[in-house]
Amino acid sequence: MYHDPNFFRYQYPNPYYVQAPMYHYAQQPFYRYTPINPYDYVGFIQGDRRIQLKDNGPNPYVVNINEATIQNNTYRTALWTGTHLQLTLMSLNPGEDIGLEMHPDVDQFLRIEQGQGIVQMGKSKDNFTFERDVYDDYAIIIPAGTWHNLTNTGNTPLKLYSIYAPPNHPFGTVHTTKADAMAAEEEQEGTVISGKTPDEWVKYTEFLVNEGLEDVKRGINATHILQEFILMGVLVGKGYSPEKAYETVEEWERTGESKLLQQSKNM
Repeated sequence: MYHDPNFFRYQYPNPYYVQAPMYHYAQQPFYRYTPINPYDYVGFIQGDRRIQLKDNGPNPYVVNINEATIQNNTYRTALWTGTHLQLTLMSLNPGEDIGLEMHPDVDQFLRIEQGQGIVQMGKSKDNFTFERDVYDDYAIIIPAGTWHNLTNTGNTPLKLYSIYAPPNHPFGTVHTTKADAMAAEEEQEGTVISGKTPDEWVKYTEFLVNEGLEDVKRGINATHILQEFILMGVLVGKGYSPEKAYETVEEWERTGESKLLQQSKNM
């Protein structure tokens, strides 16, 4: 039989633009089952497979708060502590509650990310006048001076985050269990101001103390030293770091923005 070498050329004059079968065995797709890890997406956003649950304050910070809250399995972990605000993550086991408490000078915001519970509030710890059931995506506002409690009424952990203004716990707080939290609060005797205990404030302002002692050695008069360092303390209370507060007050004196500081230095 005669074989026409151009037979397929006549049948498919341009095989790249017709519905002719084409097979490229070397390029066949390869399918493989890969289990889905729920934290892969978080890792893509955060640069790691899981969000690092640690105190990131007072530096600028961005986080997927829903993922961080659900990932947290501790009773309380501070995620960000600044001078005027603090963000903590919480997880309550079924039947567990935060415990009856009241913050005299702190407003508090809670948001439920997973689970269900009941929140109770009132002006007196013996008389709750406010009670609501709460679920996923519910926000709770607790005014300063209000007694309150939140209880997990579901069968799964109640995951939430809390914002305190100003901070209510020391920087870096991690309470694995509620018992740990109660023990820590007893140890620090409940004295926390803007996220720091008295001893932490002493350590934080140690830079200013050392600078003041240097001024004493240089023979600068006591009135000027007191004026400067009281002003620096006021600025630290306003959110300045001790170093920034020192530079600011020194600049007021150097530039003459504060004539009283210049006068007292020359006394």
